[in-house]
Amino acid sequence: MDPLQRSVTNEATLKLLAVSEVFQEMDREVPAQVISAFLYVASHDGCHSLALMEDLDMTGASVSRNTDWLSKRHRLNKPGLDLIVKEVDPSDRRRQILRLTPRGNDVHKKLLSILYGDIQNQNLATGS
Repeated sequence: MDPLQRSVTNEATLKLLAVSEVFQEMDREVPAQVISAFLYVASHDGCHSLALMEDLDMTGASVSRNTDWLSKRHRLNKPGLDLIVKEVDPSDRRRQILRLTPRGNDVHKKLLSILYGDIQNQNLATGS
C-alpha cells in the first residue's frame, strides 16, 4: 500500500475533521475542552456557566478558563475567539449567562453546514 495514499474511507469522519479545522483556523492551539464548551453553549444558548460546569464535568476554574478563551478577551489580556459573551444573571449576580456572539452564531452555522448541508442547517439553526 502506498504510505501517502489519501483515499477517503469514511465521509462522516471527514466532516468531523472539517469541523475541527474550523477551530484550528481560529487558533492552532485550541484545546478540545474549549471546543466542547463552545458546542455546549451553541446547543444551550443562554445557559448558565454552572450548567456547563455540571454537564461537562468541568471544574469552575476550567469553565472560567475555557469561556475566557471563547470570549473577546482571553487570559493575560490576549485576544479571545469572540464566540461567546458572558453576562451577569440579573436574578443572581454570582452566576453568568453564556450566549453566542454574532461571530459565534456564524461559526455555529458553518459547523452545521459542514455536518448536515445547507438545507438541514437552516432547520437545525432555527430549531424547526
